[in-house]
Amino acid sequence: VGAVWARAAWPADRRQWAHLAVTGLFMHAGYLGGGGAAVKLGMGAGLVALLMGLQPVLTAIWVSGQGGKVARAQWLGLALGFAGLALVVWQKLGMGEVHAASFSLALGALLSMTMGTLYQKRYLQPCAVPTANFVQNLAAFALMAPLALLLETEVVHFNPALLGALAWSVLALTLGGSSLLYLLIQRGAATSVTSLLYLVPPTTAFMAWLLFNEPITAITVAGTALTALGVSLVVRPPSVKPATG
Repeated sequence: VGAVWARAAWPADRRQWAHLAVTGLFMHAGYLGGGGAAVKLGMGAGLVALLMGLQPVLTAIWVSGQGGKVARAQWLGLALGFAGLALVVWQKLGMGEVHAASFSLALGALLSMTMGTLYQKRYLQPCAVPTANFVQNLAAFALMAPLALLLETEVVHFNPALLGALAWSVLALTLGGSSLLYLLIQRGAATSVTSLLYLVPPTTAFMAWLLFNEPITAITVAGTALTALGVSLVVRPPSVKPATG
């Protein structure tokens, strides 16, 4: 609906449609589906968040291995960001169980997000965000809908909390967050963009305090500050040495 209303241009050829579908399978179905399934099977949300926090590091390792340049300050920023992430989610690491199935799903989600980011950066040409979002979500829906029908109870009890969560997922996360991530990957370096994911757990902790009165501890504040410092090092433009001679 948004794509039609905005009169956004559709992908130029079938190859771009295919590339968008692949990224949708990786970044929506694989990442969100795998992480959600791991939590459903008993893995604690904190541990899932900590595993997902390895994604910027994996991206940097891949970029470096392919001949890309990751500066020392960026490596330091990645390390500080992950350390801050660990502090934020540390108190929740013991919540839930870890077994082969849940860990495999979480690991699959981590790899899916990493591969989707790198794939999009390499193969996708600039495309209108509304139509790109539509194709990506359509591909994810085609995969996840049969799985949902097969694995879920198909019994839904609608209530204000559920409707609010659905509205937030559709409007803020899918239309807002996914669209912004698509733009950032197209316009920025993969390592710098993915380092912003370090900010998700601290932001979640703040929103949980604001909405649900969950306490913010000194460790959470320290982890948030450390994460912010790490991200600032990763996204900071490299210094240009003045020419001599």
